Amino acid sequence: MIITRFAPSPTGRLHLGHAYAAVIAHQEGGRFLVRFEDIDHTRVRPEFYEGILEDLTWLGLTWDEEPWRQLDRLAHYQKALDQLKKLGVIYPCYCTRKEIESELAHLTHAPHGPEGPLYPGTCRELTQPPDPREPAWRLNIKKASALTGPLTFQNGQAPTPVQADLLGDVILARKDIGTSYHLAVVVDDAAQNITLVTRGQDLLPSTHIHRVLQTLLGLPEPRYLHHPLICDDTGQRLAKRHDSLALATLRAQGLSKDDVLKMLASPSLE
Repeated sequence: MIITRFAPSPTGRLHLGHAYAAVIAHQEGGRFLVRFEDIDHTRVRPEFYEGILEDLTWLGLTWDEEPWRQLDRLAHYQKALDQLKKLGVIYPCYCTRKEIESELAHLTHAPHGPEGPLYPGTCRELTQPPDPREPAWRLNIKKASALTGPLTFQNGQAPTPVQADLLGDVILARKDIGTSYHLAVVVDDAAQNITLVTRGQDLLPSTHIHRVLQTLLGLPEPRYLHHPLICDDTGQRLAKRHDSLALATLRAQGLSKDDVLKMLASPSLE
């Protein structure tokens, strides 16, 4: 049975881009789950949980099971982090954002990935913490890759080779919340038995890291479908700042569910 999920962050109401992602996941059939990615609790607002479910209901989408909240699952992420510590593939990082930017500015050839400059590895070989600050935890991708060996993932119908170092030594646990998107989504997809992960093409680089984490943690491998993004008339992908394209706003303007679904028939609003 196909099991998909839609995992919005309750930091605003759904816009057309979210609606497109939800419809893509829902139309795959099987079981459709909703999960709130709310680990960035400083930006979460209580009213958006119900607001998002209201928007999905208005679109005519139904879901199986009570929606999960990642803030209820912090102990599970800590357990996974401890497992990675035992494998020796993560290390504490004490760098601030300004310190990283300063380090990169002094490098002749700063490492780059698809999302910009990569972490230069400042704390990778530390033997003693430089101060008593609580560290973040980063994946040592070189050590991790040595353990996993070559990997692939199923992207649509095509097997894709994993480029493990695409995002460098990513953060797996932030100082303030004890986890990260990469770690939480991998743990939760496995716990909910997700068989098909549908998400935007902008998250394709993250899938390379997720396959590494799944292998290290002994978790099952889902299939992936990376869909196009809904863009505004300037070609920029939609974000929370596009309140004029929020479903609640469009609804208040008199648009019907069918009107919105017709707008979603093309992955661009240009």
